[in-house]
Amino acid sequence: MKNAPIATHLRLVGMAALWGASWPWGRVVALSMPPIAGAGLRFLFASAVLLLWMHHTSGLRRLRRISQGQWLGLAAAALAGVFGYSIFFMLSLQLVPAGKAAIVVTLNPGATLLLAAILFKEKLNPAIFAGMVLSAIGAFIAIGGNSIGSSTATIGKGELFLAGCVACWVAYTLIGRLVLKGIDSLTTTTATTVIGSALLLMTSYAFEGPASWSSLGEAPAKSWISLFALAIGATAIAYAWCFDGVKTLGAGAAAGYIALVPVFGVLFSSLWLEEPIGKTLFVGAALAISGMAVMQAGRRRPGSQA
Repeated sequence: MKNAPIATHLRLVGMAALWGASWPWGRVVALSMPPIAGAGLRFLFASAVLLLWMHHTSGLRRLRRISQGQWLGLAAAALAGVFGYSIFFMLSLQLVPAGKAAIVVTLNPGATLLLAAILFKEKLNPAIFAGMVLSAIGAFIAIGGNSIGSSTATIGKGELFLAGCVACWVAYTLIGRLVLKGIDSLTTTTATTVIGSALLLMTSYAFEGPASWSSLGEAPAKSWISLFALAIGATAIAYAWCFDGVKTLGAGAAAGYIALVPVFGVLFSSLWLEEPIGKTLFVGAALAISGMAVMQAGRRRPGSQA
């Protein structure tokens, strides 16, 4: 038992590493496969693992107890958090270097807390507000700066796609808080993954066409390895470790490890894809991650509901 907390902390670090690695893995897939098809296959493979996990833990019976209203909520969450997020994720990684794109993670907590304050009247103390501002400034410097040396005209579109990632993740989080109460995390993740994968696969067939699917056979082995790593590592295993952390340490403590995601994202993108870490990327990432830490500290203060 004495080693359990240490193991839990290590798993949470591993979770952050896998989520950080999802950005370079995603860029490899986005540049070599039809993006929506790649996203659909990622969540199709992840669905199989999650369903097996639920079967092993006798969780499939919980699906039968979900009400019609909750299924509608799960569908809305899947539309935002899996379908919408994945499309923006893959399209942005066709245009923006992975390390740069990973910094967008730092905007998710602040945007979520701000909308929660507006919609649910949750309190924002000065520390949370300061962290939001710091994260936003850092993300603007890191993502908007010309640190990678790119001068292509598509970078503006790529940044818009990253903004779409933030919007979809915030919507997913708020939908979950609003309509998915009473459903455990594993059931929510499995159901939204299955629904989202079906939406992605149908959309890919409709818009990318059968010819795009035929081209999947020409994708290099590196792309398929990255795809399976996204499905098994960044989805199934990372969420399993996340659930363990929340169960053992509480949601607030586990959420603090999210600040490590962009660190690993930039690090792995540099090591695996040889993306240079320019001055603006380094400074912006440092400010954005510091802002996340300040927000997390503010959330722990008495009287804060965020």
